[in-house]
Amino acid sequence: MKAILYGIGLQFKLDIRSKTLLVTCYLVPLLFFMIMSGIFTSLMPDATQTLIQSMTIMGVSMGALIGVPPSMVEIYSTNIKKMYSANNVPLYFGIFTIVISAFIHLMIMSFIIFIAAPIIFHASAPENIPLYFFTLSLFIIVSLSISCVLGLAIKNQAKLTMYSQVVFLPSIMLSGIMFPSSFLPDLLETIGKIFPATWGYTLLCQLDINFFTFIPLLIIFSISFILILLLLKKAQSES
Repeated sequence: MKAILYGIGLQFKLDIRSKTLLVTCYLVPLLFFMIMSGIFTSLMPDATQTLIQSMTIMGVSMGALIGVPPSMVEIYSTNIKKMYSANNVPLYFGIFTIVISAFIHLMIMSFIIFIAAPIIFHASAPENIPLYFFTLSLFIIVSLSISCVLGLAIKNQAKLTMYSQVVFLPSIMLSGIMFPSSFLPDLLETIGKIFPATWGYTLLCQLDINFFTFIPLLIIFSISFILILLLLKKAQSES
């Protein structure tokens, strides 16, 4: 347990010093929140009803899909992986510490939006706050599981950036946070349902627990988890 806590603490400190994590988990999401919230609430006064949810979806998606995968590559595509094997450290340890650290950072960023939006932009706070944060936790975990798949599957940083953008941009544009997904053509609306951001936004906006709305995120997480296990097994055989 001490080793796990030490690893998480160390990774958390490394992430704080990481320019990539700083930009993608804090700087850009919060800057986007400050600028776009003003625009949204000026053009669409009703946007205050879902402002917290939409800005949080954007911030979590950026931090998880763009910020986390490079940290995965730094471990599993370098000599650090060999050090794990040489010291009999399970390969999943790196994933575990990165995910926990990133989860904390994304929660902090989300909490800043949760507190600041009602004060600055008079946004409406979620009515069911415990359900909101439970759903947010699930959405962050699912988004991080996808980032783990990207980081393990793609070992080239340049290609990783491209593939991360391929996942991130449709997640934002087709999720309904910029404009109602009903405005999209049927094909694009259907494609948008592949990404967790669409379901995360739906869940964050719901007032009561509906188990069936959780199923898509659970399916995405299950598929990602299986892929992570397969990719770790492949990495183990290559070490």
